[in-house]
Amino acid sequence: MIDLSQPAGVVFLLVSGLLAGAVNAVAGGGSLLVFPALLAVGFPPLAANVTNSVAQWPGYVGLVLGARRDLPGQGRRIVGTAIVAALGAGVGAALLLVLPASVFDAVVPVLVILASLTMAVGPWLKRVLGNPAGGERDRSAALLVAVFLAAVYGGYFGGALGVVLISVLALFAHDELRRLNALKGVLSLVVASVTVVVFSIGAPVDWLAVVLLAPTTLVGGYLGALVARRMPETVLRWAVVLLGLAVGVTLFFQ
Repeated sequence: MIDLSQPAGVVFLLVSGLLAGAVNAVAGGGSLLVFPALLAVGFPPLAANVTNSVAQWPGYVGLVLGARRDLPGQGRRIVGTAIVAALGAGVGAALLLVLPASVFDAVVPVLVILASLTMAVGPWLKRVLGNPAGGERDRSAALLVAVFLAAVYGGYFGGALGVVLISVLALFAHDELRRLNALKGVLSLVVASVTVVVFSIGAPVDWLAVVLLAPTTLVGGYLGALVARRMPETVLRWAVVLLGLAVGVTLFFQ
């Protein structure tokens, strides 16, 4: 579906991939840059969705590499959430292949906006709910359920998955936001890996577009992760909130 005789369109996709990788690392929601870019160069919605999901995979690898210093000490949390994320992504990807797009797409904007608002009021909610075990342990059961549901969403429509995941982690996991942002990268990579396998088998992926986008999302993800490590927690939180609201409103009016 990519017309290599139109260099402006190719450059447009390359720049979109680079920005998407960086935005995914800093706050999440970068895949919403590539999805409309693919639509703009002539992709049908389903092909744009699955091609976008596959093309984001290298960006999440870059994100994890860039944020790897914030992962030590999270071993148990990583294993538990990664397992449920893989299961949820499988369910979401299967739903994409068997259900009409209108069934799930109708609630996507609402989910993104709610996730962003949850991120905004996360510290207040934690004070209201109280922290288990003196505030030093995760709300493990709620965290696993929420990650599973977020992964179902991500398997079906990956746009703003990072916003959803970081909001869930900030609410139910007890840790610094920059460390949770690194975990978000791991879970995003897990979800993307499952969707790559499923969509490679049964969805209309445009592999030429993936080859064009993959290197730029990888570079963007790595550079974005380095930037995210140096951002103050308050700035990072509100970057997530504002980007998430923008993404949700954009989806709502599409």
